[in-house]
Amino acid sequence: MQAQQSEQIATRLHEQKTAYRILLIIGFVHLLNDSIQALVPAMFPILQRSMGLSFTELGLIAFALNLTSSLIQPVVGTYTDKKPTPYALPVGLCFTFLGVLGIAFASSFWFIVISVIFIGLGSATFHPEGSRVAYMAAGGRRGLAQSIYQVGGNAGQALAPLITALILVPLGQFGSIWFTFVAALAIGLLVYIARWYDEQVSITATRSIKKGKTTQQKGKQKKIVFAISLLIFLVFARSWFHAGMTNFYAFYVINQYETTIGQAQIYLFIFLAAGAIGTFAGGPLADRYGKKNIIMLSMLGSAPLTLILPHVGPILAYPFVFIIGFIILSSFSVSVVYAQELVPGKIGMVSGLIVGLAFGMGAIGSVALGILADVIGLNNTILFTVTLPLIGILTFFLPSDRWIEENNNLL
Repeated sequence: MQAQQSEQIATRLHEQKTAYRILLIIGFVHLLNDSIQALVPAMFPILQRSMGLSFTELGLIAFALNLTSSLIQPVVGTYTDKKPTPYALPVGLCFTFLGVLGIAFASSFWFIVISVIFIGLGSATFHPEGSRVAYMAAGGRRGLAQSIYQVGGNAGQALAPLITALILVPLGQFGSIWFTFVAALAIGLLVYIARWYDEQVSITATRSIKKGKTTQQKGKQKKIVFAISLLIFLVFARSWFHAGMTNFYAFYVINQYETTIGQAQIYLFIFLAAGAIGTFAGGPLADRYGKKNIIMLSMLGSAPLTLILPHVGPILAYPFVFIIGFIILSSFSVSVVYAQELVPGKIGMVSGLIVGLAFGMGAIGSVALGILADVIGLNNTILFTVTLPLIGILTFFLPSDRWIEENNNLL
């Protein structure tokens, strides 16, 4: 019965009116959550100075955060698909609150690791359930809804430089205590969201839908499994490209254009800012022109520009990185909606797979590209990175939006 509730929620939401109030709140909480998550890498220079941590220890802290915040998301999503748990949202942020408190008072490396794991657990709980709330509140504008939700997270991540400059540098490690107020605000807002979420579950529980699966439906299920697997691979490739640009393109600019570190950061800022704009724009565009089309355009449309990028001069590189960032991240929220509509009865699981597992695997891409740079050189690594959008040719094998609409009640 509980598993049916998730499916029933998914099948009746398309005709509902878009709940903009809920979307704006969950998007703002996404900003708060991801700003706290961005606190951890922002604190690395502070922790290195205050605790004398090595680069290896800092790497282990980052690994602990990525492992818990990304890889656990599909597990959380699968559980909440079977048993809708509205109050998991504020409870998860309580773990985050404890983690931030722990970092402020930590006196050893392992204390930091445990605190970071708590932050990761809170984030892993929030993201798939946050995506579910955005889906439930979307009505007929699912692309726009996911864009509002996802752009909040992008904005939160972009706060890391400001966090470091305004809070952590003057106040040091204990300055992170101020983020307990951020976590407390997020918890309060999520209690409100959870009440709304619980009402939606209660309304749906009054209906009962039972379906048997024909042989034809089972064949279509195989196509859905293939499509989800291919989509995860595409998001994985996009994440590797994003990791290569954010972690190594600045070094390439310094070497090729003989710029300062500060000047190289401008290219990175332009890329990330354009990506945030593209994330927001992609949802409404997908609502109008189709999700598969936007996913295809984001990869193949950016490919010619990425291939040219290493060969342009320092001035022309500015508009290139802006256009590339806008186009390639225009499918960020769209990928989530496409996956949710492929498997409407398992919103949490597919959200965890796309937002958590596939996108989180970009962290592994950073390590792999770093090793590649040491082996074949930075320039060759960038030349490899800019070819990754060509993998978008595989989007031709994804099912059309029309096919999904006709079969979105299979699971």
